[in-house]
Amino acid sequence: MTSSDRILLPEIGVMALVVDHWSPQWQVRHHVLSRLASYFQVVWVTPAREWRDVLRGAAARDEASASSSKGLAIYVPPGWLPIVYRPKRLGDYLSRLRLRAARRMLLRRGCKKVVLYLWRPDFAGALHSIPHDLSCYHIDDEYTFSDVDLPLDDVEAKLIKDVDQVFVHSPALLEKKGSINPRTAYAPNGVDFAAFSTLWPEPEDLARIPHPRIGYAGFIKRTLDWPLLSLLTERHREWSFVFVGPKRAQSEVREGVEKLSRRANVYFLEAKPARDLPAYPQHFDVCILPYQVNDYTKYIFPVKLHEYLAGGRPTVGARMRTLEDFADVVTLASTPDEWSSALAAALEPEADAPEHRTARQAVARQYDWDLLVARIAKTMAARLGAELPEWPPESWGEPQSAPSQRQEVARSFQADR
Repeated sequence: MTSSDRILLPEIGVMALVVDHWSPQWQVRHHVLSRLASYFQVVWVTPAREWRDVLRGAAARDEASASSSKGLAIYVPPGWLPIVYRPKRLGDYLSRLRLRAARRMLLRRGCKKVVLYLWRPDFAGALHSIPHDLSCYHIDDEYTFSDVDLPLDDVEAKLIKDVDQVFVHSPALLEKKGSINPRTAYAPNGVDFAAFSTLWPEPEDLARIPHPRIGYAGFIKRTLDWPLLSLLTERHREWSFVFVGPKRAQSEVREGVEKLSRRANVYFLEAKPARDLPAYPQHFDVCILPYQVNDYTKYIFPVKLHEYLAGGRPTVGARMRTLEDFADVVTLASTPDEWSSALAAALEPEADAPEHRTARQAVARQYDWDLLVARIAKTMAARLGAELPEWPPESWGEPQSAPSQRQEVARSFQADR
């Protein structure tokens, strides 16, 4: 990655409209925007508080020191610019004021061109509210969040059509939404390869848990297959099942966690900041991706996939759309019996042989966030008529061996489809 104390194109500023606060539990937008800050000046535009929260005196979160990157700043809207829904004219006016304030942060830093970088369809109105030189829309989820496939929302369809550049993170979403705008690029999720491939000491809270460990590291959410997990943890009392990550405030999660927590072989560890997370999958015996298989999960691209692979650990996952492309390095299972057999096989010494670890890491290396975000940055710069220096860094070299379809994906990231 380009050094964080040097910005390659400081005259270009990026206004990133996101749905959440800066957080120690990183998601896709944290990985992408923190790295784009090595190429451009980036402002993370924190969502404003609702007017009711302001009246109740709820304090704004202090995020001023959230990032150590010279190129990344965080804009936190003041209390006098809250979210107001009615009257709509007032709400739109306050929204414009927030956007103008964030844009001024970039102008004060010397930016001559401004990129509007949208992370949800909710921000479509910003296209017509603030001057900008380039607009991007990054699709990193199916935003209906429906288990049943729904038609493309009219607001999102218009946003995809209207922006200058679209980035799409999964093959299924590319198939569903990639034909609307000819300036669409596939931008898969990646991994901080150096962090997750470096061997770290065993965390203290994990060291107390007996082997063999069947582990999951990531957000604990409703899309996990809770009935499957209940059955497996009951059937295999000889294995320790470990879950590391923050718990979503969802009824399915509360019920699932409560049920599994009663079992002596199930361990829920606290959420870990991004800097501490790489140590955990490395000390699992088998990593798991136990998702439900439905019309929502076929669109996701789990960040933890390449985090597991970078650590070289045997991995078992649900037979879902994205994971099917990685069946040479991830064992896929559908039924509970298949899961039991796959986990038992993954615990055999042969599954952890050096050649298998090397193959998994070779795949993950192709999806290093630095490489993927550099491609995004190159695409954005080209749209603005700018040229990125030091492209590509010599240290990246060529992608290592992979199946032909995945090799093509790794090589063919382009500005126009």
